[in-house]
Amino acid sequence: MHDDGHVLEFRLPDLGEGHANAELLSWAVGVGDTVELNQTIGEVETTKAVLALPSPFSGTVVELLARPGDTVPVGAPLIRVRTDLVVAPPIPVPARPEPEREARVPVPARGAVAEAAVAQRDPRRPAPGGQAVATPAARALAKELGIDLWYIAGSGPQGAVTVEDVRASVPISAPRAPAAPPPNTAAAPQRNGHQGGLIRPTARETGTPVNGLRKRIAGSMVVSARTIPQAAAYLAVDVTASMELLDHLRATAPFAEQPPTALALVAKAVVAALVEHPGMNVTWDDANQQIVTKYYVNLGIVVATERGLLVPNLKEAHTLGLRELVRDIGWLTETARSGSATPVDLRGGTFTLTDVGYFGVDTAVPLVIPGEGAILSVGSIRKRPWVVRDELAVRWVTTLAVGVDQRMIDGELASRFLSTVGALLEDPLTLLSRG
Repeated sequence: MHDDGHVLEFRLPDLGEGHANAELLSWAVGVGDTVELNQTIGEVETTKAVLALPSPFSGTVVELLARPGDTVPVGAPLIRVRTDLVVAPPIPVPARPEPEREARVPVPARGAVAEAAVAQRDPRRPAPGGQAVATPAARALAKELGIDLWYIAGSGPQGAVTVEDVRASVPISAPRAPAAPPPNTAAAPQRNGHQGGLIRPTARETGTPVNGLRKRIAGSMVVSARTIPQAAAYLAVDVTASMELLDHLRATAPFAEQPPTALALVAKAVVAALVEHPGMNVTWDDANQQIVTKYYVNLGIVVATERGLLVPNLKEAHTLGLRELVRDIGWLTETARSGSATPVDLRGGTFTLTDVGYFGVDTAVPLVIPGEGAILSVGSIRKRPWVVRDELAVRWVTTLAVGVDQRMIDGELASRFLSTVGALLEDPLTLLSRG
């Protein structure tokens, strides 16, 4: 924020996940409009989500500094608002030390990444003189989001900031209605409800603009392909015992309301293998040229939505049992598909899991997400001929594939990790015995 008299300027804040910019989708206000504190003034889109921008102060819109469709860098001015309120600059509060949960291995320096963060304290609250009043959960959420609690109006006892207050300060917009087809182009084939056939397009080809989430996914994948030296390993696994275990658990009382899924069991095996092989749970810190080993697992789950693929992640997945994984994967998937995932859900992943078998695909290795070290895909689970104790049998088999960033992970470690995951799925009782 910059104070020019009583005209305050709002700049695009740091959106996390290393995003250097975002696309402005729309304005919800115009010049001359009156805005209230925390009122949504516009929407921006990153590779992970559509974010609604709340106004950090009340007043009258003086100028809109970007147009819908513009790509706006973090820290660039978006809007100017005239207000009669005098806003005091925030006083930094020293961060409390935390237990060591990462190991950083430096690599040769290659430059730095500029950082920018802009925020505005709620003018209805007194100027900070120490630590803001907030619940422990709200404090943890604000830290994850990178938000100073002094910027948020508290609705709890004695003005304490609650989790709901923090979430309300960075809302996510609802899913958007599909855009109408452009003029003079044929719509996609649709089912004819009267005759049961297909209404075929009259044109021989159509063009689809690459923008929004699709444009940013494309950019991220280009960065992944061009800058990350990638390698892959594959393993076919007999998961008959896992399928039998899932059938047994589905008939038990603890899983009556939320039946266990194969994906949840694979997720548990992946997390257990990451704990055993922490060198797979790494991220690339380009700003400081370091390999950062994580001793906690935030497991990303690839979710197909109407807008494209999103990767929310399960925080502290290494602390979750199978029932919690079933519950949280289901909740996270529905949250992503409904468009209500928060920035906390979409940032901070350390390893990604994707289920290509959901679409009937036997195997695939997606590109590693920039910043992470590896991604594992699980293919379709099918009955196939398999040799068991020198005899041919029909077994449930799947193919696991792991893609790695070879700047951080070599083939030997990737192979040992994949073998561990496979062994745990072949003998799932050993997996469950780990907690």
